[in-house]
Amino acid sequence: MIEEVISDSEDRMKKTVESVQRDLSAIRTGHAHVGLVDHVRVEYYGSIMPVNQMATVAAPEARLITIQPWDRAAMGAIEKALQKSDLGLTPSNDGAMIRIAIPPLTENRRKDLIKVVRTRIEEGRVSVRGARREAIDALRKQVAAKEISEDDQHKGSDALQKLTDKYVAQVDTLGKDKEAELMEV
Repeated sequence: MIEEVISDSEDRMKKTVESVQRDLSAIRTGHAHVGLVDHVRVEYYGSIMPVNQMATVAAPEARLITIQPWDRAAMGAIEKALQKSDLGLTPSNDGAMIRIAIPPLTENRRKDLIKVVRTRIEEGRVSVRGARREAIDALRKQVAAKEISEDDQHKGSDALQKLTDKYVAQVDTLGKDKEAELMEV
């Protein structure tokens, strides 16, 4: 029973780290990478789809993203979705391909993005700790129901704390790496 609680908690912590990693990859740095447009959703023929499911997205140069739709009729919808997105970038359309030039970041923009990174990192830490708290509550309920002993509960709590420390450290590392990437000129 304790193993199930710990395993479930660890799965939730892993998913939190993956989620934080996805969120951070969507934050624009001064370099082009295809992850910038992954979260952009396009309304096309009545359904909403991610750009990467409608087109080939590539970063052929350090400051350029190209999007080549599989269906040319989707070109306008993709361009409109990119303009509405929170990227702050202006796409240019040449009829066959959409190009997005990535301008270098200003110092103020870098500081703003670092604040966003720190906020997302803190949300990740809180989520990991929330998984620990729920697991500890589950262990307490098992003790109250006389399913496990208090010693087993303490052992489980210690194991959960070690997992929590491990995953919080992973989230912190992701944040430090992203901050370093943002500060590169």
